Amino acid sequence: MSDLSTVIEVAGALSAAGGLGYAKARSPRVFWSLVGAPVARVRFSVTYRATMDVCGLTVQPSRLRAFMVRNVARQEVQPVPPQVRRVRYSTTGMRATLRLPAGLEPADVSAASERLRHAWGVHSVHVVEVKPGFVELRMTGYDVLRRVKMPRNGTAGPLVVPVALREDGSAFVRDYQKVPHALTVGANQSGKSMYQRNLISQLAKLPVGLVGIDCKRGVEQRGYAPRLSALAITPDEADGLLEALVGEMEERFDLLSSHGVSDLWGLPAKVRPVPLVVLVDEVAELFLVAVKKDEERRDRMVMRMIRLAQMARAVGIFLEVCGQRFGSDLGKGATALRAQLTGRVVHRVNDKQTAEMALGDIAPEAVFAATTIPPDRPGVAVAGDSSGGWSRIRTPAMTPAQAVAICREFAHLTPHLTALAPFRPAVPATPAPAVPLLKPRPVTE
Repeated sequence: MSDLSTVIEVAGALSAAGGLGYAKARSPRVFWSLVGAPVARVRFSVTYRATMDVCGLTVQPSRLRAFMVRNVARQEVQPVPPQVRRVRYSTTGMRATLRLPAGLEPADVSAASERLRHAWGVHSVHVVEVKPGFVELRMTGYDVLRRVKMPRNGTAGPLVVPVALREDGSAFVRDYQKVPHALTVGANQSGKSMYQRNLISQLAKLPVGLVGIDCKRGVEQRGYAPRLSALAITPDEADGLLEALVGEMEERFDLLSSHGVSDLWGLPAKVRPVPLVVLVDEVAELFLVAVKKDEERRDRMVMRMIRLAQMARAVGIFLEVCGQRFGSDLGKGATALRAQLTGRVVHRVNDKQTAEMALGDIAPEAVFAATTIPPDRPGVAVAGDSSGGWSRIRTPAMTPAQAVAICREFAHLTPHLTALAPFRPAVPATPAPAVPLLKPRPVTE
């Protein structure tokens, strides 16, 4: 009987170990919640003061505190580490809010983030300044970008859409009121199209108008026709569509002037025009010309895009520009247009110069991160903005059929704009379900 119980105990232990090993490999969220988080919490609590000391994140106490410790508490005066104010857990890691003592700044903690990662045995540590004197350590227990699973927390704002997952476990969002225009670059098979699918599928659910410019004969955006208010698939059509957009912008400025406001959101809701997001799939097709007679058309399109990028934010027209490369070699006006695109998302690129063109003027330290993206991880990118901050992100996998289905589902939200009516794409008919030619008859006894 004792031998049987021993066998059962050993089998149970092996099953539990095997289950944990399977969870670590196939379901890291479960493994982190059951094992990783408790172990990391104990290690963090036990070694916090010693870790901060050896990482150089302690300061000498004030004279008053040193006097009280020495004469009242009768203890030896020790260096003071940042004070832990709050520790929170999630399915991807844990976050600790620290209050910095006088003499430390957030940059000091950021410089030691790699040492903190190894000391506490977590996958990564990111430092975010919450408010003056307070920082938040965002620790991830595993590689959240290996299998992307977007957080369930909703986003707040009329023009805020989650697009990808940051490496700290939070959602990367496109907030068009804060970052009105953006540039996305990447080589072939880098995940640039995947990023655009996720963006369009999220925008399709909002009460906004979508305008597509895909000069590759619409191979990327024609499937989104049910949700597009306008679509141009050739350079000639793009020329006319950009002219119509500039005309729409000027009419909206007249509307703002008549109501005495300077922004679209200052208008009364009953007269407020719908926001527009212009999606340019391959910007190089608008710049490059094959013959000299097309240069005049190119110059017109570039001038109109620059005007939209400079002024259209106030009237609710936003640009999402995509391309494999976007530099001065495209021609006159490329640099002026790029300077107006505040948000930058760089996927795997073919050369360092492309990453420098997109990130060198806003976050130079992010250029190296963009050039080290492995080819076996499509969808991984480096996102930066004019504030100088940057982070690694990855978009969840989405097939073209899934994006097209979402556009069909929310086709009723497509606004009709008179100025863009000539460019409204023809919506392909949905194939009807097959009807059997023979009517089945029940079998009777």
